[in-house]
Amino acid sequence: MLIVLVVCVVVVFLTTVFHYEVLGTLNERLPSMRIPNRSKLLIVMFVMLIAHLLEMALWALAMYGLVEVPGVGTLRGVSPVTFESWMYFSAETYTSLGFGDVTPSGHMRLLIGLEALNGLLLIAWSASFTYLSMERFWSIRRGAQHP
Repeated sequence: MLIVLVVCVVVVFLTTVFHYEVLGTLNERLPSMRIPNRSKLLIVMFVMLIAHLLEMALWALAMYGLVEVPGVGTLRGVSPVTFESWMYFSAETYTSLGFGDVTPSGHMRLLIGLEALNGLLLIAWSASFTYLSMERFWSIRRGAQHP
């Protein structure tokens, strides 16, 4: 159980720092880009999608590695358990879609619960950033149309 807790803390830390850096980079570079504001918002959405996919992959990698530790748990409902299985399950969990055909067992359930919480927070953070970006770039557009 201790190893699962340590992995949870490490993955939450890594995904949060990664997300912070992605948002910080976007915030710093977007205003100076000489492209239409509409395109800036598309960049925000595309970069957010890639960031979330990479964060899901990090969770999946952690789970895939933990399967090798005896007594930690695994996935039920899929055989053989591959990295693709964990990626599918990670996407299901991170987005809070919920369990369907694949479910965790053992101490792995703690990791799964924290991934759902982490995903929820990071998705909300992305939504807030997207809203602020839209507010910024649409205000610029409105300001240019109405001097």
